[in-house]
Amino acid sequence: MEPGQEVTATAQNVYAAVYGNSDLGSQLSFKVYKRRWFVLLVLCLLNCSNATIWLTFAPVANQSAQYLQVSLEDINWLSVVFMVVAIPLSFLTTWMLDTLGLRPTLILGSWLNMLGALLRFLGASRFDGSHQKFLVVMLGQTFGAIAQPLIIFTPTKLAALWFPEDQRATANMFSSMSNPLGILLANLISPAVAKTSAQIPTLMVWYTVPAFVVCFLASAGIWSNKPPTPPSASAETSGSEPFIKGIKLLLRNKAYLILLVCFGSGIAVFTCFTTLLEQILCVQGYTNDFAGLCGALFIGVGVFGSAVFGFYVDKSKKFMEVIKINISMTALCCITFSVVCLLPQQKVAIAVVCALFGLFGFSIYPVAMELSVECSYPVGEATSAGLIFVSGQIQSVVYIVILQALTKQLADSPLSTCGDVIYSWKIPMMVMAGLCTVFTSLFVMFFNTRYRRLDAEVQATYKPYQRDERDSSAPYMNR
Repeated sequence: MEPGQEVTATAQNVYAAVYGNSDLGSQLSFKVYKRRWFVLLVLCLLNCSNATIWLTFAPVANQSAQYLQVSLEDINWLSVVFMVVAIPLSFLTTWMLDTLGLRPTLILGSWLNMLGALLRFLGASRFDGSHQKFLVVMLGQTFGAIAQPLIIFTPTKLAALWFPEDQRATANMFSSMSNPLGILLANLISPAVAKTSAQIPTLMVWYTVPAFVVCFLASAGIWSNKPPTPPSASAETSGSEPFIKGIKLLLRNKAYLILLVCFGSGIAVFTCFTTLLEQILCVQGYTNDFAGLCGALFIGVGVFGSAVFGFYVDKSKKFMEVIKINISMTALCCITFSVVCLLPQQKVAIAVVCALFGLFGFSIYPVAMELSVECSYPVGEATSAGLIFVSGQIQSVVYIVILQALTKQLADSPLSTCGDVIYSWKIPMMVMAGLCTVFTSLFVMFFNTRYRRLDAEVQATYKPYQRDERDSSAPYMNR
């Protein structure tokens, strides 16, 4: 589309399909700009860069511990710090996005991300003492952790402000899935570059240069919070509710609370899966390389699934149908994995289950983020999506603690490739599958909402057809 091109056809088509007449009421004129794709590209690159910084050391934990002269537990904290920092900063981030806007939030996130990458490089290459090295590297990770909520809360806000209603889910999908893509890249790049501990400083360069490039693009290329003319009716009132009032409205919204708890549980299950996959599989003799392959299938197929379902939801607006079907299939995959992961010599079955787990599970994320906005409108997009992320982070910590506490040390396991200490994951896997099944069932049975934002846009575009929110004939009412 050309810059400044008017967009009214989508809303007109909706009313034509519903009422058999496209010439209804006075239409408002909205515009889209080519510049929106650049802003989306910057967010995708920034999200990907931050994810690689998050998990830089996890795939090369032994080399990192040897180079920094610390324990493996200390290396784990280089990743865990992201989770610890994100929870208390999430509320400040949601306020900042909905109050100050997109531009200052993204630019601040890009600078914090770049400074974190730079500090890690300096700590790994310019300091001699092991204690100093680790502290400076941890400081760099902390800067990256502070940047994470500024970046990861932004997709729904950007999609609402810059994209028309028939492109929002797609934009959300691209920006959201750039995070797991970054995780995949970290799992590929780190082992390939840092084959020995002496190559850790070189690895830091690989992640520092992209952070500098993205910071420059964000600082020089993002000129405003939103386009001069909104792309949709809802973009005019984006974040219209004050932050505190918005929180109160969310806490009284039954549909949103169900989504908050149940989808937060889904995020926790996925966090446990990615964090514990290697430890679970090694008990039955599966190698680290195979665990890495399963993780790559999980993420790679998941990103593909997100693209497919994101495009479909943009065209059909069937948020509820897609998320309920996919979350049910995800629960079945979780149950299947909890069984096959305990069996030896089942590489094909485990790989297929991991791929399907990612296909259905990852595709839920961008749809759920859009649905959180639809069921909570006119609360700000960053607030509604951000609280779900916080719920997922809190439940992730709880789930990981519970699952690790339920493990049982084994005296011997002839197939194990785990090392000296071997744990049985039979009970934790059954508990994880049970939790996934319970929250999936609750969501499928009790979650129901109308698409408030889409309804508001149609009503704003066609003023003579204002409807009561309980009117079952409203175009986007979930019947």
